[in-house]
Parts: sequence; structure tokens; C-alpha cells
Amino acid sequence: MIFIKEGSEFYQPRVILQHNFMKPSAEMIDLLEKGFDFEHFLNTHINGVLAIQEDGSLLSADHNVASLLGYNPAQLPGMSIQSILPGLELPAPGQGEPLQGQAVALRKDKKEISVSYTIRQGKEEEGRLIHYLLLHRESSIAQSLELYTHMFEWMPVGILVYNLAQNKPVACNRELLRLFGAKTEEEFILNGPFSASPQTPQTFEKLEQQLSRFSREKRSEFNIEVTRAGAPPLSLQVTTALIPALNESLILLLFQDVTQKRKTTLELEQSQKTLEAVINTAVDGIIIIDERGIIQMANQAASGLFGYEKEEMQGQNVSILMPAPHQKQHDGYLSNYLHTGMGKIIGVGREVEGLRKDGGRFPFKLGVSRVELEGKILFAGVIHDLTEQKRAEARILHLNKELEQKVEERTEKLTEVVNKLLQSNIKLEREIKERKAAEAALRQNQEELRRSLEKEKELSELKSRFVSMASHEFRTPLTTIASSAELLGLYTQSEQQEKRDKHLRRIQSAVTNLTGILGDFLSLSKLEEGKIQVNPVRFTLSGLVEEVVEEMHSLLKPGQKILTDCASGQAEVVLDKKILKNIFINLLSNAIKYSAENSTVYFQLAQDGRRIDAVIRDEGIGIPREDQKHLFTRFFRAANSVNIQGTGLGLNIVKRYTDLLGGTIRFESEEGKGTTFFVELTWQDQ
Repeated sequence: MIFIKEGSEFYQPRVILQHNFMKPSAEMIDLLEKGFDFEHFLNTHINGVLAIQEDGSLLSADHNVASLLGYNPAQLPGMSIQSILPGLELPAPGQGEPLQGQAVALRKDKKEISVSYTIRQGKEEEGRLIHYLLLHRESSIAQSLELYTHMFEWMPVGILVYNLAQNKPVACNRELLRLFGAKTEEEFILNGPFSASPQTPQTFEKLEQQLSRFSREKRSEFNIEVTRAGAPPLSLQVTTALIPALNESLILLLFQDVTQKRKTTLELEQSQKTLEAVINTAVDGIIIIDERGIIQMANQAASGLFGYEKEEMQGQNVSILMPAPHQKQHDGYLSNYLHTGMGKIIGVGREVEGLRKDGGRFPFKLGVSRVELEGKILFAGVIHDLTEQKRAEARILHLNKELEQKVEERTEKLTEVVNKLLQSNIKLEREIKERKAAEAALRQNQEELRRSLEKEKELSELKSRFVSMASHEFRTPLTTIASSAELLGLYTQSEQQEKRDKHLRRIQSAVTNLTGILGDFLSLSKLEEGKIQVNPVRFTLSGLVEEVVEEMHSLLKPGQKILTDCASGQAEVVLDKKILKNIFINLLSNAIKYSAENSTVYFQLAQDGRRIDAVIRDEGIGIPREDQKHLFTRFFRAANSVNIQGTGLGLNIVKRYTDLLGGTIRFESEEGKGTTFFVELTWQDQ
């Protein structure tokens, strides 16, 4: 007898029967499809099946039972069950549990044979109550179990035959032994993780607890964790299945190793948490809404500015953060943009007013960007509080008014005391000096304000570029992860393992890409905050070159190679090895990324006393002349590299690292022919 499984569902009875598991009549197929519970039918290893009407007359018989009793299948319909099993009593209508027992069957040739039977009550069909009598020889129990054991032996999924009544395993296949590293079936059954042995009490208790809720009416799935001596723990998905066995306490447990899948899921969750942490630690407020204006996410800074808890904001319309009249008109603004593509704020920063939870208002600079993610349109708003800036402006205006008032007062006094001009001349000169000092202070304040506004504009543009870049660079790997995770759910068959592995590698590559992007952000953040310290150590350049080239091999495209030339590389140098290694890795990875397949990257390193000269040359796409002046700027991407993945931070970080080491970096490049970077460093003995 064979199980056929398509996806996660067993074939319907007609399909199974037509694969010669048994040879039923057309009437039997019809009855099975109308109401017979096929999983209960398979629960008993049978030599034959009889369908009996409520009055005891036979409705249908399969080929096996007819052969067992010595009849032609066409001869049995209409006969009384008493003529075959004298003294057999059919169960009363409505009895749910199957009736089992032993009896003596009377063959056509009047010979008696000992049989075991199971009677299951069928459903009412057109007013008829059907009983299904499953017959088998009493000697077939051990043979059937041995048959199933051989049948499951080479299946590519771990299989365990389990006795529910005795709470112990009965048999297993080779795949299950391999999964747990067990040598023999006997040892695994007696002392394995699913036996009641003293070595594995926790695993046995977990399985026993899950199986205590087992229902014969449907299959169930659950996960358990199994520890193994000298090996990492396993995460297993267990599926219960009924098997054709005479003893209804026997069930089939199918084990699937989901350890790697769970690890990948945890890594993905960790990446998402890291991204949320980066957003939540931003100084400015960030709010993301959908195309209906509903808040999807708000960071800590945004919730603090508006006086709400983050949970309160999520799910609300963003208009709750706007004073009148914008509060009522916002949905119209959004609808108009979606229909026309023309917006007043989207893509253009402007000053607006916000409404706090307590009713208070405050000014802020708002920049809004449109983001398309997985087919959805989102809008990300960056909020920079202008409260302190506005207070400073108000203070300057107040001082100006006070100064004007003082001038008026002094002018009036001059008219009144014209006759006392000589006496008040000294006083007037002092007041003029004070006025000039105030004007100078005012001009200084205005100049500082102008510089502050220019810096604010630069910061706003930088943030807009960051949001645009981050939305693009994060969307690609996240889309890869989402699509591969969805496709993994479709590849459930064992022969599709290669496809599952392919999509797992895509997920891992996307997670690595996200980690690299976040690494660039964190490195830039540490450099901006001055948290990176130079720690010189002694090392040889040849050893460093070997480490760097070894790490670069995994990034090489088909046919690419790295040629190294390390002159005088055996002498020791005294530099920060980690920073120098990061400089070379960034430059080499760029050379590989922007070069074609079958190209060569040249890595030359020369040492002269306390001086190092490094040259990294590629045969790649080169840098357009008009873009070369911006090359070391944050988030800058050359015009011919927009279709190549990157954050625009790598060379900015390299320049900062080189400055930290007291060195210089320059380059020569010609578009379409390649680029060469020159790094010069010196050091002092410690």
C-alpha cells in the first residue's frame, strides 16, 4: 500500500483507489466519495472491504474480499452478511466508535477461516445507512508492520511509527537515523530522544504532551526542539498521519528539519529590528503613512514632538497632527497628488505648524518623500523642530524694537536739552557707542542666523538624499527576501530542495547586503561622532595583503582575478591594521564591482622606510570627468553607476580613514577605461 501526497494534501479517495491500492467496484468508489472518511478507511490494513446496508444485505464488495471468500465480486451484492459471517451483529445506528473483533468466516466452498474485522459506520446517503466491514487475516498484523517499515525505509523524510497506547516508538526509517546521527534502529527506539529512557526525559515529555491532543479526525502539525550530544540542537516540524495498521493506536510521525529555516527567520527579524533601531535613534522625527494618510510607523523623536505614544499614533490618520484648516483638507491634498502627481510638499521642504496631543502648536521643517515598497505607495516625512530657532528670531526682533525705542527716547531728550548740549555730549557719545555695539551684535547675530539657515538647508538636502537612497537600497534586498520567503512556502516536496536552497541563498545574500549597508551607516556615524580611535600595532604588509585578497575572492565575478605586487612587504609597519584593512577592502570591492567579468584588478604595495605607497587599479567603467570633483562626497554616485548597487558612502569613509591615519589619497580615472587610486601613508615608531 502506498501513500501519495501532493503539496500538503493527500489525494482524494478516487485517485488513491485508481492507483491499485485496492480494486473497488464503481459503486464502492461512488460511496467513498459521497461520505466515507478515507483516512479512517486507511487506518486499518485490510485484506478486503464490504459495504453493507442497514438490513444486513451486501451492497458492494471489492476484489480482495471476494478472493478471500472464494467468490466472484459480482456474486456478493444482495447476499446476507449472515451467510458469510454467521452470528455477526451490526452496530446500532449513530454509534460513532468502530466495532472490532474476531470471527470465523464461511467461504463459498464451505471452508472456515479465522479473520479479524473492523466495522465502521458510514454517513446517510439518500436515506440509507451504510456499514463498512474491513476484513483481514489474523496473521497479517506483524506482516503489515514489517511491510510499512520496508516501504518507508528509503523515503527522504524522517518517519517514526509510534504506539499511542504504549507511548513508545515502534519503528523508524534510515532518514530519521541519519537526522539524529543514530547507528541502529534498535538503539534509537530504546534510547533515542523519543523513547522514555532516562537520557532524554525532556524531549519524550514534549512529544507525549503534543500527542495527548492527537485526533484521528485530522492531521496535526507541531514543532519541537531536540538537543543532541556533541551537535547543535535541531528544530523539527512534526506532522502526524494515520497509517493502515490493524491496531488503531499506531500512527505515523513525519519529521522535517527546519533548523536553518528558523535561523534564517531569526536573522531576518534581527535585521528588521536593527533597521527600526536606526530609525528610532534618529534626532529628527520620522513618520511613515500609506496612501490613505494612515500612520504606519513613527519613531521615538516624532512621538516626543507631538506628545503621543508611538502605539497611539499607529493606525491614526496623520491629520490628527495638523491644526485647522489643514486637518480637514489633508485627505484632499493626498488624493489630488495621487491622481495628478503634483504636490505642494512632496519632494519640496517647507515650514509648517504641528498640533500636539495637548492642543499646543509648534513650528517645524517638513520634508516628504514618496516610497514604493512591494507594490504599496508610502510617504516618509522627516520633521525638524524649529521651536528654538523661532524663539531666537523672536528674541532678535524684540531686541530691535527695544533699540528703536531707545533711539526715539534719546532723540526726544536731545530736542529738550538743546541748551545743555555740551554737558550731555559725553553722555550722547556713550549712547552712540552702545548703539553701534548693539548694531554690530545684531549684524553678527544675523550672519550667524544666515549660516545656520544655510547649514539647515544643506542638512535637509542630505537627509532627503539619505531617505531616497535608503528607500531604494533597502527595497531591493527586502523585496528579494519577501519573494524568496513566499516561494519557499510553495516548494514543500523533497525533490524541490534545490529550489529551496536557491531561495535561501538569495535571502542570505540579501541579509548580507542589508548588513553591509547598515555597516556603512554605522561607520559613518562613528566617524561623524569621533568615536573611532587610532590603535597602531606592528604587522607585516604581506600578511595584510593575503588577508584582504582572501576576503575579496568571494566577491569576484566570473573570470575576474586580483594580481598583487607587495615589494618589501616582509618588514613590519606600525599602523592601525583594522583601519588600513578597511581602506583596502573598500577600494578593492569598488574595483571588482565596477569592472566587467574576465577583467583584472591590480593591487600594488611598496614600503620605503616609514612610508607606504599603495596603488589599486581596475579596468572598469571609470568616472565621468564632471563627477570626479564630487567623488569623496557622502551619498554621491557617479552618473554611470546608478544601475550598480551602492550607498555612495564607501569612498567618503575611505577618505576619512585615510585622514585619521595622517595619509593622503588621490585618483586618476578615464571613463570607459578604468580608475587608479593612490594611497600614501607614513608612521612613527611607538
